[in-house]
Amino acid sequence: MEDPHLIIYHPVRENGSNLIVTNGDQTDTIRDYLCNGKNWEEALRTRSFEDDAPNWTPRISGLLSGDGSYKLSILKSIDADGSGCTRMFYEYPPTPGLGHFLHTYVCDGNPTIPSFRGEPERVATCNDIGTFAEVLWDQLNHDNKISLFVRYTDLETGKFEQRIFNKHE
Repeated sequence: MEDPHLIIYHPVRENGSNLIVTNGDQTDTIRDYLCNGKNWEEALRTRSFEDDAPNWTPRISGLLSGDGSYKLSILKSIDADGSGCTRMFYEYPPTPGLGHFLHTYVCDGNPTIPSFRGEPERVATCNDIGTFAEVLWDQLNHDNKISLFVRYTDLETGKFEQRIFNKHE
């Protein structure tokens, strides 16, 4: 493997009361910026979609704060040539029973896979992490899904429970 940066990275990092979750090596960039008193938008403005032509895989990031508020971002190519990057940022207050979801691709494609379009999808959450994680995993496109990370955190105690799915295990 000449250049493993597209497949070997930290998908989850913590920074104080913040939880950072991404689908690429931008996790460490975000953490480093936060550690240096900068914000996550500044960090993501230094990054772009993946350099995996012809798909130009979008980089998706999430930042969960200790109060339950969260931010999502998607960085994706503006065209099929990978000539530029559009950066979209979303912020949400904590709302019991409601979450938001970004995924990498819209559907299977030929010859390229089309990137996610639109705003993050609203998802109803439930109190059972196992049920919720299974529902999410089952809703992902079978041909394109690789992995899924789900974490439930008790905002009062900080205790958490998590599930990880990997298509190849």
